[in-house]
Amino acid sequence: MFFKQGRYSGFITPLSYFLDLLVINLFTNFLPINFQNPWLFHSYISLAWLILSFKNEFYVVHRYSKVVVVVRKLFTQFVFFFLILYAYIGFFKQPLMSRLALGKYFLLVFLGVAFLKFLNYFLLNTYRERIKGNLRNVVVIGKSKKANQLIDIFNERREFGFNFIAQFTPRDKGFELLKCFQFIVKNNIDEIYCSVSELKNDELTAFINFADNNLKTLKFLPDNKNIFSKKLKFEYYDYLPILSLRDIPLHNSLNGALKRLFDILFSIFVIFGILIWLGPLMALLIRLESRGPVFFIQKRTGFDNREFQCFKFRSMAMNDSADDRQAGKNDMRVTKIGKFIRKTSIDELPQFYNVLFGNMSVVGPRPHMLKHTDEYANRVDKYMLRHFVKPGITGLAQVRGYRGEIEKDSDIQNRIKFDIFYVENWSFFLDLKIIVQTILNAIKGEEKAY
Repeated sequence: MFFKQGRYSGFITPLSYFLDLLVINLFTNFLPINFQNPWLFHSYISLAWLILSFKNEFYVVHRYSKVVVVVRKLFTQFVFFFLILYAYIGFFKQPLMSRLALGKYFLLVFLGVAFLKFLNYFLLNTYRERIKGNLRNVVVIGKSKKANQLIDIFNERREFGFNFIAQFTPRDKGFELLKCFQFIVKNNIDEIYCSVSELKNDELTAFINFADNNLKTLKFLPDNKNIFSKKLKFEYYDYLPILSLRDIPLHNSLNGALKRLFDILFSIFVIFGILIWLGPLMALLIRLESRGPVFFIQKRTGFDNREFQCFKFRSMAMNDSADDRQAGKNDMRVTKIGKFIRKTSIDELPQFYNVLFGNMSVVGPRPHMLKHTDEYANRVDKYMLRHFVKPGITGLAQVRGYRGEIEKDSDIQNRIKFDIFYVENWSFFLDLKIIVQTILNAIKGEEKAY
């Protein structure tokens, strides 16, 4: 039953383990590392790799996983592998070991394992898409919008390896559970996808029992109108299962510490690498064109709905409506130098001081003026969720085109949609992706950067 329908998926993970361990152990022969006890090192590094792989779920890559998932797993695995590798010198007192050779060994292992990881990923995708191998026969129970979208994914993303067989509609008069179950058994269906909103409780129970008794994989497609569409966290209070509505990744202390460390290092780099010379130049240009301070300091809403002073290079002539009205297209308040620094986002650079001081992050939901926070909190559903994390200099909504002036309700609604997605799905690699996209957007220019 472990290798149904001639599939050999069960061999992929053990083979990956074997090849990676082979790389880890064979590459020691290519460099003069000067082991005192080679067998001790091989045993140590092999055991460490196995434990790390299990802990980091290094070999858990699903058929629908994206490339970024593979990159994240490689990064996590090799950060800890690097620490464990050099810890060997201290643990086993190896003064003669070459640190430089050990570093080269680490680089070789990383390149070897990464090559095998991506090769396996792309070969499997190609095998499923072109040769039609390693397929899963699936049926969909339900005819909702989400169910139809899922069927489109099965049919269009052939590299996922899902072979869509049939769709059943529980609301049809002719629908019978028994006939549905008979069809699933007769056609060797592997996975059943049920739309939760279209099935009654007793029907859901029947599907669960059927799947358990016939070794079928059962998955549920949530409806957006109910609680199951949320990212739920499953916990136990003693023996009682509890579902938490929302899990914020940055509320995890390790994630929060990693993000804060990155913020400090990145802000120091920008302050001493760019602002130390650009700041005086901008001060001169701003003061030559118009009277007033170099910096524009404005109260904005930050983490946990707390107020803070947000820094920017002043891009407008002094006016009384700066705290009430956003900059619009062809805004007469914007100076000549202001147009340039707003177009290139240079005006935002002083906010790296906010990042260093701890009331902002490099990446996060953009902070709004106090007036707008009060206004949108009453108009936009779930607006306040964005304050679960620190505001950012750039954010997911901004790189997706929702920056600048709010011209219509859909602008703020879409911005909040991306902000909430970021809050609930934060990862270090998502931050890096947003930073890279922000730099590219600044170089090529953005339509709403005025």
